[in-house]
Amino acid sequence: MPAAVLGGLGTYLPPRRVSNEELADRFDTSDEWIRTRTGIRQRRWADTGQSTGDLATEAGHRALKSAGLDLGADVDLVVLATTTPDHPCPATAPDVAARLGLSRAAAYDISAVCSGFVYALEVASNALLAGRAQTALVIGAETYSTILNPQDRTTSVIFGDGAGAAVLRRGEADEPGAFAGFDLGSDGNDKDLICIPDGGSRQRATHQEPGDDGRYFTMQGKKVFASAVRRMSESSAALLDRVGWPVDSVDHLVGHQANVRILRAVAEQIGIEAARAVINIDRVGNTSAASIPLALAEASSAGTVAPGDRVLLTAFGGGLTWGSAALTWPDITAC
Repeated sequence: MPAAVLGGLGTYLPPRRVSNEELADRFDTSDEWIRTRTGIRQRRWADTGQSTGDLATEAGHRALKSAGLDLGADVDLVVLATTTPDHPCPATAPDVAARLGLSRAAAYDISAVCSGFVYALEVASNALLAGRAQTALVIGAETYSTILNPQDRTTSVIFGDGAGAAVLRRGEADEPGAFAGFDLGSDGNDKDLICIPDGGSRQRATHQEPGDDGRYFTMQGKKVFASAVRRMSESSAALLDRVGWPVDSVDHLVGHQANVRILRAVAEQIGIEAARAVINIDRVGNTSAASIPLALAEASSAGTVAPGDRVLLTAFGGGLTWGSAALTWPDITAC
């Protein structure tokens, strides 16, 4: 039976490290306050002039290298998950594809905020299963530092910048790296919980200029926390039941790195030991659509995730959106 198979993994983090101490001075807070509420010790922010497309291109290059492919390789599809595209129009993915020598590939963006990478994996998997593609490049990339309100302590201490990419190929369901299944969902009734109010056609149709704060990212943290735990837990349980994986057979839970307390609560709700939850938010912050591939690559490089392990991915983001994916880990080296 055909399946989408993970064949390569690459990541890129901008060099600038932003410590809690640096932000504590700016927002009249403390390292302890940030750590106890989020689990974050530092994050990476892009340099001036460095865009989401720049990060995505570097991560994509490294993913191709991990898969043993060169620039300009025969890749049929490029899907870029991002909340922070280089421009409102056109999409960022075609430019990234061209910079990677993949200018003949179909390329487009997906906007599902922090769930974006899981959504993009499912879209690429469907293309592979349908025979419309043999190889796909899936990227999650963000420069959240460009949309954070410099006066808002609650969001500015949480988010970081980065990119992660995966090469998927058409293969067989019984080989290492095969995706066993996906579960996706959304609820637009709560779209205002995570939002950038201004800058789109809703605001522009009023013929009013954007407000001082309307162009920045906003989030209602307490409500998001509860929704994230419930939706990721329910999605994970539904997927495990669908693919026939008992909870105790899951070797690793790799959740969207939103908040360390959310990650631990999701693991508890699913029934997975906390030690099996991969966590790297303390070092990179919440990188939205990039967080799952960044966590996967770090766990793989550290030997935490080994070939043959069963891995459960789950995410929650604006929209509201959520999603989960299950795969058996392949023998690859992340770049």
